[in-house]
Amino acid sequence: MKISYQSTGTPRARLAGFPSTTVEGASHEEPLVRSPYPAAPRREIIPPHPDHAVRTLTHDFPSEICGWGAHPEYEIHLITKTSGSFIAGDHVGTFAPGHVSIMGPNLPHDWVSDLPPGQVAVDRDAVIQFTDDWVRQCMQLIPELSEVDEVLRQSTRGLVFSGATAWRAAETILQVVRSSGTEQIGHLFSLLATFARSPQEEREVVASEWLGRPTDANSLNAVEAGLAYIFENLTGDIRLATAARLAYMSEPTFSKYFKSATGMTFSSMVKRLRIAHARRLLDTTDEPVAQVAALSGYHNMANFNRQFLTEVGTTPTAYRRLESSQKPPSEVLSLGRRATAE
Repeated sequence: MKISYQSTGTPRARLAGFPSTTVEGASHEEPLVRSPYPAAPRREIIPPHPDHAVRTLTHDFPSEICGWGAHPEYEIHLITKTSGSFIAGDHVGTFAPGHVSIMGPNLPHDWVSDLPPGQVAVDRDAVIQFTDDWVRQCMQLIPELSEVDEVLRQSTRGLVFSGATAWRAAETILQVVRSSGTEQIGHLFSLLATFARSPQEEREVVASEWLGRPTDANSLNAVEAGLAYIFENLTGDIRLATAARLAYMSEPTFSKYFKSATGMTFSSMVKRLRIAHARRLLDTTDEPVAQVAALSGYHNMANFNRQFLTEVGTTPTAYRRLESSQKPPSEVLSLGRRATAE
């Protein structure tokens, strides 16, 4: 079962053979468009289909379903093109083509690509979603599936795969998305086996065991408004007061709910996303360091160097000179509180 979401040519997502995806609190008469002025929190509601246990889809970026949010289903996710910032729970990292992850039930997540205004990355994502009830019932009937239990448990904090595991998984994810029926379920079980048998060094649990996951409308509203505002003004002037106004909250209220939902302050989120952006510019362009600082929202070189050193462990100039294998992994962007595998 495949659903293809498109962000151009129609104001609504084009669905095929599956009940419409909705966003809680949104009008069904209006396009579901991401906006820095959210009228309601984003909680993706995925209606069950009587003839399909697994939901697969591809979608563009930007598209109607992109944005900070959560849902009760497991989500296996593949980025096929572009690079950008990846947020899961309280983790802030980076992604590039081939980024493979599994997000557990109700873990807030978002992938935001670095694209010029007006540009669309077609079929940026390949996604597989299924419920905990379904996979647990399968495990009861098929004891061999019990080997995936640890992966499912770790995915509640988000799992990102690398190396040969990610390479093999990416191919299998596309096979799942492109197939149907018994063949599709077979590919999915093969994918879960790849995850379950992956070496520990090729899987990373990304989110910390913090208790502040957003479970209420105010927290989700604060994060959706705050993140949209940050991403749209990453290189410019970002103010807490503006973010609070976009969320229709006072500054103290916004700050409280934003930290409750993300595990960090608004200013910390701005800093980490700007440093992640600077790191990608250093990796992918020949722009002078001073220009990288300006393009990342820093207009004081001393401050830029200090913030980059704190987040990455080296100065921007020294970072650019490192070989790829020597550069610090993306986990250094993860709040300074490393999650450990259980």
